[in-house]
Amino acid sequence: MAVELCLLLLLFCGSTISEVQPIYKPPPGTLDFGFVPAKTYDTGAYHEPGPIGILFKIVHAFLYLVQPNSFPQDLIRKLAQQKFGNTQGDYQKPENVVLTLQAIYYEIGFIVSAALGLLFILLLPLVGLCFCMCRCCDNCGGEMHQRQKKNADCQRSCFATFLFVASLIISVGVLCAYAANQHLTNQVRGAKKLVNSNFKDLKVFLNDTPAQIDYLVSQYNTTKDKALSDLNNVGPLLGSRVQEQLGKEVRPALDAALTMAGAIRETKEALENVSVSVEVLQEGTERLHSNLTEVKTHLSNTLNDSACSAAQAASTCNIIRNSLSQLNINANFSGLPGVSSQLAKVNDVLKIDLSSLVQKGYAAFNDTPDLVVNQTRNILSDIKNVLESIGSNITTFTKALPVQKILADLTIYLTQSEAYVQDYFPLVEQYDFYRWLGCLILCCVLVLILVFFYLGLLCGTCGYDKHASPTTRGCISNTGGNFLMAGVGFSFLFSWVLMIVVVLTFVTGGNVEKLVCEPFEDKTLFKVLDTPYLLNQHWKNYLSGLLFKNPNINLTFEKVYSDCKENKGIYTSLHLEHLFNINEFLNVSMYTEDVALKIEHIQINLSKIILLDEIGKENLLNFSSSGIEGINFAAYLTEINKSVTKVDLLSFANDLEARADQLPKGALENALKGHANNIRVIHNQQVVPLEQAMSTLNQSIRLLKRTSSELMVKVKNVISAVNAAQLLINNNASFVIVQETKKYMDTIVGYFEQYIEWVKESIAMEVAACKPIANVIDTAVDIFLCSYITDSVNAFWFGLGGSSIFLIPAIIFAVKLSKYYRRMDTEDVYDDTENGNNGYHKEHLYGIHNPVFTSSVEQW
Repeated sequence: MAVELCLLLLLFCGSTISEVQPIYKPPPGTLDFGFVPAKTYDTGAYHEPGPIGILFKIVHAFLYLVQPNSFPQDLIRKLAQQKFGNTQGDYQKPENVVLTLQAIYYEIGFIVSAALGLLFILLLPLVGLCFCMCRCCDNCGGEMHQRQKKNADCQRSCFATFLFVASLIISVGVLCAYAANQHLTNQVRGAKKLVNSNFKDLKVFLNDTPAQIDYLVSQYNTTKDKALSDLNNVGPLLGSRVQEQLGKEVRPALDAALTMAGAIRETKEALENVSVSVEVLQEGTERLHSNLTEVKTHLSNTLNDSACSAAQAASTCNIIRNSLSQLNINANFSGLPGVSSQLAKVNDVLKIDLSSLVQKGYAAFNDTPDLVVNQTRNILSDIKNVLESIGSNITTFTKALPVQKILADLTIYLTQSEAYVQDYFPLVEQYDFYRWLGCLILCCVLVLILVFFYLGLLCGTCGYDKHASPTTRGCISNTGGNFLMAGVGFSFLFSWVLMIVVVLTFVTGGNVEKLVCEPFEDKTLFKVLDTPYLLNQHWKNYLSGLLFKNPNINLTFEKVYSDCKENKGIYTSLHLEHLFNINEFLNVSMYTEDVALKIEHIQINLSKIILLDEIGKENLLNFSSSGIEGINFAAYLTEINKSVTKVDLLSFANDLEARADQLPKGALENALKGHANNIRVIHNQQVVPLEQAMSTLNQSIRLLKRTSSELMVKVKNVISAVNAAQLLINNNASFVIVQETKKYMDTIVGYFEQYIEWVKESIAMEVAACKPIANVIDTAVDIFLCSYITDSVNAFWFGLGGSSIFLIPAIIFAVKLSKYYRRMDTEDVYDDTENGNNGYHKEHLYGIHNPVFTSSVEQW
């Protein structure tokens, strides 16, 4: 039934998803499917015994001393596979004899211990019977006569101390046995809660599985919604991808054309600047030349004044007179060629707005996503219909699966099992009460013996009078001796019964601990169960043969238990892929094949995109033939690199003024300073504007020179790039579209693949997690069998056995000690007058026969 549930669960999940292996797998956006709903299991398959755990550890240490050998895997395998008793001579076969000897060797500790226990059981009643008969014949201490000795007080004290110590040890053993007995009863009474917890977890396991299945199925909508979202955004996604690939060549070509359009405008501005600047420079230099000539004339007239003939001014005037030749213009712009023809041609080129034409190309290319949307509208509608039909198929298939019926049957079976356990649990508690009562009676027997011993010690010690003779001892002392002998009698009567219980529980509990509990804890037991052909001589793997009818599948008890312990899904734990291969049902092709075919039939035509028409190309060619490359840039640069005047007028004026200061004060000095001021005015009003015009001319000429450099080649390159980009759009765009369409399709399919992987992982790790199954095994074996029963039973026989063994020295010391407490019928003769004998007669000196001297008890 459980296997059928797993099959239907996986079939249900597998019907919703699929699997392909595309050649190209892009990294699609990660889908968030959330968490599979799972409830927390209440059962904690772990038992903490509490303070009594110390006793359990001591018992485990004792068992290790008895049986230090490791778990005999090979021996158990051979014993399980070997057939004994089929024929009369099977046991005499050499291999069977060897196995028997190996088993005996492994169990030698238990065998020796059990043999000692059997010896105790056989000998102690026999010794007790002989002891009783011997005392009835007034032997073995039965005669009420005590021989007086010098060390009598010392012997009495030693016997009392040893008996008290033995009684204490027996008391500890009784307490251990009682505690173990009570612990087992308490655990059995509390086991109902643990059993109910396991049943509750199993119900959660069954009830939670449909919700998990529904959640897996519902998450198909997440995949579908994401796919529909991408389909609705086919323009930004597919169109943008196509545009991005084509843009690697289209955009640089359009950018180059747009740059060339900007160069045309800059060329026009530069030509205009050249034309204006040359005109300004020509007029300015003529006016400057006229003004400088006038200044030289006035200076010459001033220097011809008679004041310059004086001895003090003659040398200064001569220096100034010799420097007048520097007042002249240096650059001559009158001979520079004009650029009016080039400017006229460029103006003709600018009559056509090349930038606008290029922007139209940009706009047409940027409309690629809209073209994709318009041309794929019908196909995308078909794809959406396919996705909706998949959802309808999933719903139909889900309703057809009898999952709920199977789960209901399993729930009924589980409920019946729980009711059965609940009905019989009172019976278990009743039988446990009988067991508890029986064990309590055994403990009470020991308590009774201990009571006799303790009362004997108490009465004997308190009532003993060292001055009283053995025949005159008090009633209390005599009663103490009688109590001791009563304890001895009960010890002989019941010790062998106690030892029978001890031997049986020791052999059973010890072997369960060593052969079941310890190997279960380290999983060695599972390795034995997983031995090929062990549980079935025809099956290599028993579990796979049982579940799948195929014993060759490597399915082991250890792996199933470990996986369930880790709360993995039942599909992974039981390796149900051999019974129900989920990959066959998670075949994406059954759902994505139609989607892929629809997407592959997408046809996108971009031939309507015109990057740059013929008018624009012709405009570029006209610009290249505008003649700007024929401008005499060398002539312009030669004049531009010259200064406006041969001498810096400001420096000349300052020097002139300095020379004037060297002259005597008077009209000559003032006249020269006036000429210096006139020169400064000329510089500021005429030279400075000319320098600015020369700077503008310099920039414009250099710009024109750069633009004209290989202008024809540059224009042809731009036109070639535009033509190549246009050719790519017209002829090769189909390849790009197919390539990007495939990537787009793989992205859509990638969402399904994410859904597949998520469902696979969820089925493997989360859906129908089999932790409750491992908890049931742990509860049954580790907690009930080992922690509750075996540990308690082992602790019980440990305490009971220890007490039984120490009954032997207790019997001996009690018999010895009772002689000093009981009132004797006869005693040795005591003489106060004898010297050197401390008042005691020496029987061998007087020849008096003393029957006590020959008694066996006194010889002890």
